[in-house]
Amino acid sequence: MYSDPFVMLVKVIFNLFLFVVLLRLVLQLTRADFYNPISQSIVKVTSPIVLPLRKVIPSIGRLDTASLVLAFAVQLLTVVFVVLIKGAVISPASYAIYTFAGTLYHLLDLYFWAMLISVILSWVAPGANHPGAMLVGQVTAPLYRACQRVIPTLGGLDLSPIFIFLAISFLKQVLAPYSI
Repeated sequence: MYSDPFVMLVKVIFNLFLFVVLLRLVLQLTRADFYNPISQSIVKVTSPIVLPLRKVIPSIGRLDTASLVLAFAVQLLTVVFVVLIKGAVISPASYAIYTFAGTLYHLLDLYFWAMLISVILSWVAPGANHPGAMLVGQVTAPLYRACQRVIPTLGGLDLSPIFIFLAISFLKQVLAPYSI
């Protein structure tokens, strides 16, 4: 997969920025605390591109469509550069599929890591007051609530992270062949 170092470099650079853009999108969807220093850093890094996009692309409810369009654009650029480096030729429909599937794949990856950090923090430092721990809690809380409506806790044991991990892993396996 990473046999070409240029492909790996392009993917790492673009995926890091895509991660930050998706994190901004998720923070806005979950209404996370934007006075948190980590949230402020994410907003500061992405604002030079998102704010001009907002003038053209209005938000739909709580969904910041400018951030979503930026995420798709970053993933599309990743696909374009990888295809150019490999010297391949793909159809416009393939670009659309790789862009959509790749963005969704990375969003699931973001949630996977947030869930993992949340679980580890619940063992090591429950109720931690660190800005990072609070942010992870705010991002993962909607997933926990949605899962706990279906699967109740068993005598103080919360099984929802297991089912969330299974769902995320299944969806990532489905999307993996279509993500670059």
